[in-house]
Amino acid sequence: MTIATKRDYSLLGRNAQAAVESGLAAAEWYHTEIPRKQMKELMKREDGPAIRDTILWLGSMVAFGSLGIAFWGSWLAVPFFLAYGVLYGSASDSRWHECGHGTAFKTMWMNDVVYQIASFMIMRNPVTWRWSHTRHHTDTIIVGRDPEIAVMRPPDLVRLILNFFGILDVWHALVDMLRKAFGVISAEEKTFIPEMERSKAILIARIWLAIYLATIGLAAYLGSILPLMLIGLPRLYGAWHHVLTGLLQHGGLADDVIDHRLNSRTVYMNSVSRFIYWNMNYHVEHHMFPMVPYHALPKLHAMIKHDLPAANPSILHGYREMIPAFLRQLRNEDYFLRRELPPTAKPYREEFHSDRAAEAAA
Repeated sequence: MTIATKRDYSLLGRNAQAAVESGLAAAEWYHTEIPRKQMKELMKREDGPAIRDTILWLGSMVAFGSLGIAFWGSWLAVPFFLAYGVLYGSASDSRWHECGHGTAFKTMWMNDVVYQIASFMIMRNPVTWRWSHTRHHTDTIIVGRDPEIAVMRPPDLVRLILNFFGILDVWHALVDMLRKAFGVISAEEKTFIPEMERSKAILIARIWLAIYLATIGLAAYLGSILPLMLIGLPRLYGAWHHVLTGLLQHGGLADDVIDHRLNSRTVYMNSVSRFIYWNMNYHVEHHMFPMVPYHALPKLHAMIKHDLPAANPSILHGYREMIPAFLRQLRNEDYFLRRELPPTAKPYREEFHSDRAAEAAA
């Protein structure tokens, strides 16, 4: 009988070393075969879709924010700030993500500008998270290697609920900003941030700190939290949508495998959520081919869905399978949801699974 050992999610711990020794770190991942010509067409970058969507995103924020200010002091301001908050505290997550990949726009400086704006809104240091996300794609949900595992095993359900209001994420982001503003890069960050980039992370933290202090100062001068309703607080009251969609990316699925069909989830969503999320609901496809722009992901999905598990038909459906998995993981952290492939798909490479994991999923 094999005795389960608790996972060590530290990037400097036991599982990190084991991942390197076993070949899971920086491994060769499975991907669906696509003809070179079609792949080249899918990877073609354009400015048009992202310019359109960015104007709509920022323009909507200006409109909702202005209406919120106009009705400040009245309950009529509430719906406008709720909408503003989602565009600030949730849509920024997908914009940070896509522009960090450099695929949203064809023109690189446009990617960089939107990346910086969105990083500030979502409170993720753009240097730290650029390199963190590179590791996430290299070692997706590999325990001890991936610094962006949102739901560890056993899952901390209290933390998950609190993060729908951004509470713990914002607290950790503030601590991280202050630490970097005082010139400190953590030991774990040093495992994935190149030395030449660390001074940039520190400089940006100091700029952000100055912006927040100025906003707090203005709020104190005016005797009103209105400035903070526009800068800072939306990261709390508008976080729920990016958490709602983000948990579905990998929640309840396999870890320590090198096939994105096993550890990532594609979910069909309504058009509003897809706009906020910038098509990241096609998450298996994104991880298989991260250089395909967000606007081409629906086309990519149509081309390769014969080789993928069936997409969840809705957000609600995804949660109906994910929440029970979280509850089972409280009792047995080796349990996971094993994805079923259609008959047209290439089969799983069974060597990706340990006997223990296969038994736990049965």
